[in-house]
Amino acid sequence: MTGHYNNVLSAEIDRYACLTYQHLYGENPNNDLTTDQFKDLVDRTEYDVLLAGFPCQTFSRAGNEEGFNDDTKGIIFNHIAEIIQRTRPMAIFLENVDNLVKHDNGNTFSTIINKLEIVLNYKVIGIDYGIDGSPIITGNEKRFVRNSKNFGVPQNRPRTYIMGFDRERYDINILNSLPDLPQSNDLHIYEDLRDLLELQADARFYMSSGYFDTLVKHRKRQRENGNGFGYRIVNAPEIEHPVANTIMATGGSGKERNLIYDPQEGIAGQIIATKTTPLNSYGIRVMTPREWGKLQGFVNYAFINENGEDEFEFPAGISDCQKYKQFGNSVTIPVIQTMAEFMTECLQELGEDVE
Repeated sequence: MTGHYNNVLSAEIDRYACLTYQHLYGENPNNDLTTDQFKDLVDRTEYDVLLAGFPCQTFSRAGNEEGFNDDTKGIIFNHIAEIIQRTRPMAIFLENVDNLVKHDNGNTFSTIINKLEIVLNYKVIGIDYGIDGSPIITGNEKRFVRNSKNFGVPQNRPRTYIMGFDRERYDINILNSLPDLPQSNDLHIYEDLRDLLELQADARFYMSSGYFDTLVKHRKRQRENGNGFGYRIVNAPEIEHPVANTIMATGGSGKERNLIYDPQEGIAGQIIATKTTPLNSYGIRVMTPREWGKLQGFVNYAFINENGEDEFEFPAGISDCQKYKQFGNSVTIPVIQTMAEFMTECLQELGEDVE
């Protein structure tokens, strides 16, 4: 394995995500990883590293047993594990929500680690072992959760990352000496959220007065009940170094917990056809898709060419709703870049010819 990483095969079933992927990379990733057809295709594809994200799902008791012919066909991780078993890549890297480590009282994470460590025989970074050699899983969740805000972007986005290397291929002593995943990087793409925002946004991003009043009342009720839930104006003047809350794949709290104070002339009271009441008079809006793209490292970072020009763009016809969904579903590129560099260092330590 030499040179930089090249993607050789992808699997995506969302129609609009496939359109964006093809627009950016020139290939259609429309494959369903749960199908025998795709698994056979992976069997015929030469590759070294498997990357995957998957839903956080509860496993049945059968999911802890060796093999994959159980009653958990709906568990996406099991399909990923089957592909790993069939093709044995030198390294794997999996991403999930931070709650994965605690999901179902820790049973989900325990099942995943046991599958990787015991059934598939991969050394998972961050796992220690008992006297009998069995993986010790509880109590070390922090070794798997990393936050995007520590990797150059102002977004509080904790995520679970699992990296493993093939024990059948590499020296066990070197594997056991590999360090934990990096906690941060040295990137300073933005000083804070204010440095990222594009103020004087288009009127369509401002909240209607009726909707904003509803949010104000909802937060008041929550606080009266002793809860901290509700909308957040994340660049409020009193916040010294603002950071966005986690952006999400659906509109909902992903937008309401990241409201922006952006007053400008002519906005208050304006009528927008898609909103049932006039625009609010407080200068409050949601973040724009471009701002979400910056929070994930797509806009103003990953696609800047040698001339300093940003080449990231969606294909024509992709709605704002789909843009939010795709950014919210994605990984944060500066985090993944750092993890890829760390993986490269590990592979070099294990004797691979990786530049």
